[in-house]
Amino acid sequence: MKFWKRVKTAAYMAHVGWKGATYDFNNWMGRTFWGIDNGQLATNETIFSVISRLSNTLSALPIKLHQHYDVIQNDTSDVLTNEPNPNMSSFDLLNALEVSRNETGNGYAVILRDIRMQPSEIIPLDPSCVTEFIDRDDGSLWYEVRGESKNMYVHNSDMLHVKHIRGPSRWRGLSPLKVLKNTIEYDKAVQEFSLSEMKKKESFILSYEANVDDEKQKQIIGHFRRFYQENGGILFKEPGVEIKEMKKQYFASDTLASERITRSRVANVFNVPVSFLNDTEGGTTASNEQLMIQFVNMTLLPIVRQYEHEFNRKLLTKHDRKNGMYFKFNLGGLLRGDTAARTAFYQMMLRTGGMKPDEVRMLEDYAPVGGKADELWISGDLYPIDLPISERKSSATSSTVEGGGKND
Repeated sequence: MKFWKRVKTAAYMAHVGWKGATYDFNNWMGRTFWGIDNGQLATNETIFSVISRLSNTLSALPIKLHQHYDVIQNDTSDVLTNEPNPNMSSFDLLNALEVSRNETGNGYAVILRDIRMQPSEIIPLDPSCVTEFIDRDDGSLWYEVRGESKNMYVHNSDMLHVKHIRGPSRWRGLSPLKVLKNTIEYDKAVQEFSLSEMKKKESFILSYEANVDDEKQKQIIGHFRRFYQENGGILFKEPGVEIKEMKKQYFASDTLASERITRSRVANVFNVPVSFLNDTEGGTTASNEQLMIQFVNMTLLPIVRQYEHEFNRKLLTKHDRKNGMYFKFNLGGLLRGDTAARTAFYQMMLRTGGMKPDEVRMLEDYAPVGGKADELWISGDLYPIDLPISERKSSATSSTVEGGGKND
């Protein structure tokens, strides 16, 4: 029943005009369909920083289609990893989804399928145009997509949906910016107050004795204005006149403290190390390598796994998954460490038969050479792992004793 619903939905999409080989998706597409209002991103540097870091990091990760640990290529993997749609690269698609997910709490992309029900295009949607609802007949999740002229209904198997955490009775993710609403308003108020105070000109209290007549008062005020304008703020105090400066209410330390509070709260909500927002105080990691491990394990891994589950469930068929096919992001590049750490790791893996020399070369972006470099070795010192022990040389069997005999 569900399969026929999907077929009927795909046919209806083609009928009303989605853009493709035989249909035009743009006919009902809203004018703001391709983008969202990035008001908070454009006015808050801390929010812009954390969202751009997360989205750029995720978009730059290599993603491949695997089958039993081997990398393979087919039409589905080409759509996701090379050309999701005629207007986007894979980087652009992942970047758009992650920016949308972090700003609104939800990122959506509709999957267009060919006549064989295989993915042919993936198109990101404006989250404000999408609403989730449950079909009362069979309990399945559907999405209503509002267009400029008509609405569209998409089954959950044809909609990529990545989100932040949600409640047990909700299908939409919570927006991090709504959680940070008070923090953003507080930070904005502090910045506006600081800017207004900085733009104020110097203020003074000008006092003179009571016996000064009106004409003398005008002369004193005129002298004060002229001295201030002509002498770059230098004032000359006349007899009988007292000048007292009115202090500004702006203090740089207050702004720095406010920014540190904002960075800490933003880092907590987006679950990133606060040092990623250029706050170096209170760091607990001993090295950049440990900091990156913390970022990958606590921040990036849950995000990556959500994307992988969406791709595996909705871009691959059940038959594909039973045959061992799955999409996987490569996080190894973020955990490689510096040259010394990588060298020690590779040496350990090579000498214990954990990796082949060619695998090390490929991790370092060198071409594999094949032959013996495509075999596992163990130290002894370094033999092919399948070489019989009797054929391995050692200092005990190769050294000779005096008189020509071998040392047992």
